[in-house]
Amino acid sequence: MQVIRAALIYFALVFATGFALGMFRVPLLVPRLGVRTAELLEMPVMLVAIIFAARYVGRRHRLTVGGAVLSGCLALVLMLTAELSLALILQDQSLGDYVASRDPVSGSVYLVMLGVFAAMPYFNSAATKGPGSQ
Repeated sequence: MQVIRAALIYFALVFATGFALGMFRVPLLVPRLGVRTAELLEMPVMLVAIIFAARYVGRRHRLTVGGAVLSGCLALVLMLTAELSLALILQDQSLGDYVASRDPVSGSVYLVMLGVFAAMPYFNSAATKGPGSQ
């Protein structure tokens, strides 16, 4: 139950940050800079949010390394579900249309960021517990 709670909190913190940034990015930055540049400018801020959220959850829930891995994977599933649901429901796009509409550069960076998002609880757990700890 601790792992599920940690995953939900981690997902919620990062998703809320991305949602808030999107409310700024879409109407203010995209018209001036274009989708690619606006999304790429958002990525470092999201990286900081991911790091801080993983640290917060790691300290609050004191997960084992295995629990941190599971928490990151579950949070990734929640993030993908939320992202795809928003695209399919709010933007009235099919899954194929959503994937095709992604910018190749910022979309690739986004995929890397999803990997970082999934892995950060593990890195946070491994860094705070040291090598060889479970």
